[in-house]
Amino acid sequence: MSLRIVVTVKYVPDATGDRHFADDLTVDRDDVDGLLSELDEYAVEQALQIAEDADDAEVTVLTVGPEDAKDALRKALSMGADKAIHVEDDDLHGTDAIGTSLVLAKAIEKAGYDLVISGMASTDGTMGVVPALLAERLGVPQVTLLSEVSVEDGTVKGRRDGDAASEQLQASLPAVVSVTDQSGEARYPSFKGIMAAKKKPVQSWDLEDLEIEAEEVGLEGAYTTVDAATERPARTAGTIVKDEGEGGKQLAEFLASQKFI
Repeated sequence: MSLRIVVTVKYVPDATGDRHFADDLTVDRDDVDGLLSELDEYAVEQALQIAEDADDAEVTVLTVGPEDAKDALRKALSMGADKAIHVEDDDLHGTDAIGTSLVLAKAIEKAGYDLVISGMASTDGTMGVVPALLAERLGVPQVTLLSEVSVEDGTVKGRRDGDAASEQLQASLPAVVSVTDQSGEARYPSFKGIMAAKKKPVQSWDLEDLEIEAEEVGLEGAYTTVDAATERPARTAGTIVKDEGEGGKQLAEFLASQKFI
């Protein structure tokens, strides 16, 4: 029986762009370029490595987001994933992590799975809670924050590195895992992979397909919201210390005034 791997990925605003909030205090995704979250690339890479080591495996990438989120799916497909699922619905605007986990869980159940792999966090919200929420909703074990992961004989195994020690963890499939940015560099899509990705299936679902009511998600159903936001102040000119014999002293006084020393 084929090993069914589902990788959850997110389309996020480019961190090098001018990111800001929209009028409703949700992230403005229209005025800045987006891309596949870098931390999710590690999840795609680990899924592909597991599939390559398995006798028979299929990798599906899944995202929840607007029309442009297909770009994240295409990147994952060009890396080598077999197919993709895009959940898109206007009522999803403003959905928080809890609502997102509901949508992802329903989509994963509908698609069918043995192993779910996620990145350790998204590069926009950086909450890092979705893998645990997914495991709870799916009713399966979670093995999170792995820097090494493998699957053998119906068991997923991995290493979690902490500040003082490393843990060896395992769980029976089906399960949810998340991987860190220490799990191995993600492969760069080849020209052949980019061309092949154009022919790979991308399935589109909305809330009705997943039997989710609009009030369960979006801003209306969000458990967490942004109450206020303030623009980052413009960068001011730095302090120049001219060394005329007292430079070291002036530098020390400046650092002390800023509580750096």
